[in-house]
Amino acid sequence: MCNTLGVSKSGFYEWLGREWPPQKQRKAKLKRQIRAIYEQSKSRYGSPKITAILRRDGYVISERTVTRYMKEMGIRSKTVKKYKATTHSKHHLPVYPNLLDQNFTVSRRGAVWVSDITYVPTKAGWLYLATVMDLYSRRVIGWAMSERMTKDLVIRALRRAFQTQAPTPGLIHHSDRGSQYAALDYQALLRQHGITTSMSRKGNCYDNACIESFHSIIKKELIHHENYATRTAASMSILEYIVSFYNYERVHSYLDYLSPIEFEKRYA
Repeated sequence: MCNTLGVSKSGFYEWLGREWPPQKQRKAKLKRQIRAIYEQSKSRYGSPKITAILRRDGYVISERTVTRYMKEMGIRSKTVKKYKATTHSKHHLPVYPNLLDQNFTVSRRGAVWVSDITYVPTKAGWLYLATVMDLYSRRVIGWAMSERMTKDLVIRALRRAFQTQAPTPGLIHHSDRGSQYAALDYQALLRQHGITTSMSRKGNCYDNACIESFHSIIKKELIHHENYATRTAASMSILEYIVSFYNYERVHSYLDYLSPIEFEKRYA
């Protein structure tokens, strides 16, 4: 190696034993920490979240510096976008007023649940994912998956939410106007538990932005980086993401860079 680089052996060993200046030592340490956080998130975190975690751990560093270091290391957050419509709002079932009205800030757990359906491509065909989120902590409390996008799918997700978190008085359930959520059986289940229905306005995706944001996140961070051979494989992967990573580990800027579970514990 010394011959190739044109340096003497004594010079190489002298360099090897030399202490780095404090600035270089700090930079090397920060890069190790950045890579550790990046790899722990499975390449999902970009510079904003990594900066927040470093600051939470006591490091004084700017997002611009983290961005530069990540560029030097050749790492970046993985994101992919695709689209497929999942809402069928052309039906003759009753629809309900928008009680949420894009007020996504709530003061207690169990005040508002939001629900939606998204899709997952597999080699065996589409897999549909229905989720229920508690708006207070952004925690996904209910989910179900099926090869068909039916009212039974959303009912199973809702029943799982009941198991995770018992409904409290005054709870509002918000969804789009899709036939699955407007179905009489679904609405009867909400009434049975004393839950009030709220629905997005026609054609306004921003009315249910928080749950749609979650579906966008799981696609960008997981689904569109996989090539699922079967629906079963996709289901297991998504389950692991929701239960092990999203609810317990993934930090949210809205939650002061805490995970949903950490936020609930801190503000219980």
